[in-house]
Order: sequence, then structure tokens, then C-alpha cells
Amino acid sequence: MLNLRQIKCFQAVVELGNFSRAAERLRTSQAGISHAIRDLEALLGARLFDRTTRRVELTEAGRVFAAAALPGLAEIERAVDAVHDLGQLRTGLVRIAAPPFLGATVLPRLLQEVAQSHPNLKLRIEDVVTDMIAPRVRSGLCDLGVGTFASDEDGLEIQRVLRDQLMVFAPEGHAICTKAEVAWSALSDQPIITLTRESNIRLLTEVGFESAGVPLRPSLEVHQINTALSLVEREAGVAILPTYAFTGLNGRKISARPLVEPSIARDVSVITARERTPSPATLAVRTLLRKVLRDMVPVVG
Repeated sequence: MLNLRQIKCFQAVVELGNFSRAAERLRTSQAGISHAIRDLEALLGARLFDRTTRRVELTEAGRVFAAAALPGLAEIERAVDAVHDLGQLRTGLVRIAAPPFLGATVLPRLLQEVAQSHPNLKLRIEDVVTDMIAPRVRSGLCDLGVGTFASDEDGLEIQRVLRDQLMVFAPEGHAICTKAEVAWSALSDQPIITLTRESNIRLLTEVGFESAGVPLRPSLEVHQINTALSLVEREAGVAILPTYAFTGLNGRKISARPLVEPSIARDVSVITARERTPSPATLAVRTLLRKVLRDMVPVVG
């Protein structure tokens, strides 16, 4: 059966016009080159070279075979180099799906980390609602996803990165932040800023108030975490947000304390598709993403 070594030996003899020089290029013996060419000629049923004591020339069959085979060999070598580049992280594209808030806070930091560690890798960021992240990773439209996901998501490998607890975010120096933890019942007389019912965080917020036996009467309802943080900074109220909202503080004069009685938490995870082999670039970026999340989000509890 025809093999790549035979074609490479044939190429070396064609280009160098000499068996001994071909053997030097391929770091083998002249006998090894001759053996490979004889096997190739036997497989093809035709003589490929006319040999004399002074030179080696292609026969007509050799010229036909060279015209067809050598361009293909060049393509194979380029393909091998391309795969090696992927393995050595000299090239690669990683597509990441993230909810808008993490896309605006964590992924810019990730871009910096990737640029420093693996400057030849490219990232493509898709900031989408959380419900779209798992389907995009599962279908192969994205390589990585980050966010909060159900533990029984089908077809996904879920790597937990950190525990994310609901917290109260208040203007710096607010009386509610004098203690290390804040009970939900302590919020009864506070103007509450919540996310709208489109967010899973709102559902958890309602669970917290209901469990504490305190009615939830939002003072303000907003769609985005960044909007809630801006309102808190302007002393419009206190906001119930996840721990990862810390990534959006950026020096704002805001304090935060974990909410207890009950403590409500969930996992922030990075996901990949279980049935797809992640590329070396995806694995490298996943490692950096986990590091960035842990660096930017404080450990609570």
C-alpha cells in the first residue's frame, strides 16, 4: 500500500537528482531510499527513474506521477504544519458565549490574559441571554460558555468555577453593611432595587424574601446589573445581586454583604460540549477563564 514515506523519498530524489543527497535530506541511508523507490515502483507497476552512474532522471511514468503526487504532498505537509500550529497554540480561534454582564466585565480581562499568554490565539465573544448559552455550546456554534447552568444540562461538560451567593449591594458607608452578613429580614425597611422577572436572579430574590417572611416591594426594577449598580452608587436604594456583580464595581463607592437566613447560592461554571473534543486553544482559554473568574470574584462565606 502506498505510504507517505515513499512519496517523500520520491520527492527528495526528484528535487535533488541524486539518491545519496536525498538520503542526507531525509536522514536515512541510500539503501533505504532505494528500497522505498523500488516498493513504490512495484505498487505503481512502472519504472519511475532511469539511473546511470552519473545521473538520475524521471521516466515518462515518473513525470506523470510527480505532476499528480507532489502538489498533493505539499498540501499534506501544509495540513500537518497547520495541525502542529494548533497544538503549539501558534494559531486558533475560540468562540465564547457569556451573559451580557460577564461579557462586559470578565471577558475584557480574559482578552488581556490571552493576549499576554497566547498572542496568536483569537477570541470571538457572543454576549447573549443565559438561556441561549448552553444551546450554542451544545450545537458547536460556540466552544465555551460561562454562566450559571442546571447541573443536569444534557450533552455538556460543566466545570464549576466558584460559588455565587446572593448579596446586598449598598452605597459605601450604608448602615446595613456594618455587619459581616445581612439577614433578609433586615431589608424590610429598605428601598430595594431588583432585576426584572426576565432574570433568574429575580426568582431567587423572591425566594429569599418569601423564606424570610418579608414582602418584596421593589422600589426600582431594572434589566441589567450595571444599571442596578449605578443606581446604588447614586443612593437610589440597595440592590440584590449575585457575588459576580463585584466584577462591575470598577472603583465605585459600593459595599456588599452576603445575604443569610436563608443563604441562597448557585454555581458559576464554564461549559463545553461533551461529544466534541476541545481544541488545544479551547483548553488553554478555558484555564485562563477559570483563573480570571477566581481573581475577579471574591470568595464569600
